[in-house]
Amino acid sequence: MQIQVNGESREVEAGASVGQLLDQLRLDPRSLAVELNLQLVPRANHHETQLAEGDQLEVVTLVGGG
Repeated sequence: MQIQVNGESREVEAGASVGQLLDQLRLDPRSLAVELNLQLVPRANHHETQLAEGDQLEVVTLVGGG
């Protein structure tokens, strides 16, 4: 199925979760914020939050500084 990740079209397996997508992208969820269709997805819910055709995700890397 087709979804959008940071404005780019991406093909994912039907029934995939946010957590599976992050694993596929080799991203560490400890340093990310994920928004699914304008709603923040808590890190604890990444593996249980299912993706659907046409979903739009924004994945933002958190950086520290000072």
